[in-house]
Amino acid sequence: MVEADYGCIEGEIFLTDIACAIFWREGRVLLVRRAGHKERFPDCWDLVGGHVETGERPEAAMVREAKEEIGLTPLRLRKVAEHLEQGTTYHLFLVSEWRGGDPVLLGDEHTAMQWVTPGEAEALHDMGHPQWCSIFRELQERSLFGDIY
Repeated sequence: MVEADYGCIEGEIFLTDIACAIFWREGRVLLVRRAGHKERFPDCWDLVGGHVETGERPEAAMVREAKEEIGLTPLRLRKVAEHLEQGTTYHLFLVSEWRGGDPVLLGDEHTAMQWVTPGEAEALHDMGHPQWCSIFRELQERSLFGDIY
């Protein structure tokens, strides 16, 4: 696993870590639409999350980002995937319990949010990371057998 070294340059590849939250409720995942001014994946649907700061653990970054972006504090979480893409390591965490009620968009990073089934996520033409859909589908299948947590 790549340690959180935001800003570390190795050769020509800029290494960074991103922590993402898969908020899961009743077979649906929470997606947020990234604002048009965002450098990466503008106007695309994505997961709540963001950069892991120097010295920060991915789990802590995911909790921080969830609080900052949608006002929720993850209470029950576990890492379900790690994905390396062009010098960026994405750490994906399933969040099945949280404090704060319903999510609320905070700040200017996102313009909309929605709870979608894995099938609905797959049908989105503007999904920032379409590869996450296979993870959503696996979570859905595991939840049918009571094996999601």
